[in-house]
Amino acid sequence: MRTRVAAVLTALVVMGGLAATAPASAELPTPPGGTLDYVALGDSYTAGPLVPVPTPGPLGCVRSSSNYPAFLASYLQVGTFTDVSCSAARTEHLFSSQTGVLPDGLPENQNAPQLLAVTEETDLVTLGIGGNDFSLFGELIEQCAALAAENPGAQTPCRDHFTVDGVDTKLRDAAAIQQNVEGALAAITERAPDATVVVVGYLHILPEEGTCDAVPFAAGDYAWGTEVHQALNTSLERAAAAYGATYVDMYAASEGHDACAGADAWVNGAQIRPDAFSYHPFRSGMEGIADTILMQLTGQEPNPFALPLLQLVKRLPAVLDVAGLLEYVASGGSVPPEVLEDAQVQDAVVIEPAAVAEVLARLAELDAAPPTAP
Repeated sequence: MRTRVAAVLTALVVMGGLAATAPASAELPTPPGGTLDYVALGDSYTAGPLVPVPTPGPLGCVRSSSNYPAFLASYLQVGTFTDVSCSAARTEHLFSSQTGVLPDGLPENQNAPQLLAVTEETDLVTLGIGGNDFSLFGELIEQCAALAAENPGAQTPCRDHFTVDGVDTKLRDAAAIQQNVEGALAAITERAPDATVVVVGYLHILPEEGTCDAVPFAAGDYAWGTEVHQALNTSLERAAAAYGATYVDMYAASEGHDACAGADAWVNGAQIRPDAFSYHPFRSGMEGIADTILMQLTGQEPNPFALPLLQLVKRLPAVLDVAGLLEYVASGGSVPPEVLEDAQVQDAVVIEPAAVAEVLARLAELDAAPPTAP
């Protein structure tokens, strides 16, 4: 039976142009006190489903404590960090509530409109959104594999399927996403007029040449899928330019790290793994995104000792129910079960500093370990 605790936790402070041109840089604001208020918005490519370790609530967003916003927050040593990204989010979910990916009726499955996290006090916003609009990626990934299996001799069964009356509907939809993202950026700049806004492009999924078992598409659909992917990123880049936001070209930055790259892959292939959802970033991909954003914003190399998992603790309120945090961390294999037993879990108790320190030490140990090769 799950034990729930209302506990007091002592506050802990843990320390543009297209690809052919140079990426546009942005100057981070220097707020009073020298600390940044950072808000991360986005879909599953921001949230990081199955990348260890999940954050507590809402569980239906399947948000990782080692996603790129957490790495970036650690690199920048921000003052406040709010990550409201959610798996399966579309641009409309910046403005309206979203039901998460859990089955209907389960708790922890609602995410508030993401824009509510952005205020006049916000100094930095990262936005990674658009791939779920019009079911752009979801349909493509699902249908391309199925159509390849059903038509073993066909070269482009997926492209043919999505071409209706001579119109490539996926390329059409990828172009239309620009308007959706422009609407999102208009709202962000209205809510936080002085913030630096960064639009993050999507990573390489398909290789420039060849095929592989990790991506079971027909050979000809690889090039077409890449064309759709690049069209989406172009929409994001153009939307960013229209609103003076910084665009981070992760397609170019992740060359050689596609789903067919083996141990060098930043993105998983078709098979769901314990450390990454299908066709989604690994921890290495999340780190690569954060590194690229940092270099473009500051020109600085990333801090190899950054501890993104500790950002989870840094942003917790002073009074909270910590049982969920401990149990989620334990279920992710980060904390030995005896930590939960030794914490003397009971209603309205004070969690001993030693127990908290042990949890943090184990998180740091996990974060410092080399990532598992895909």
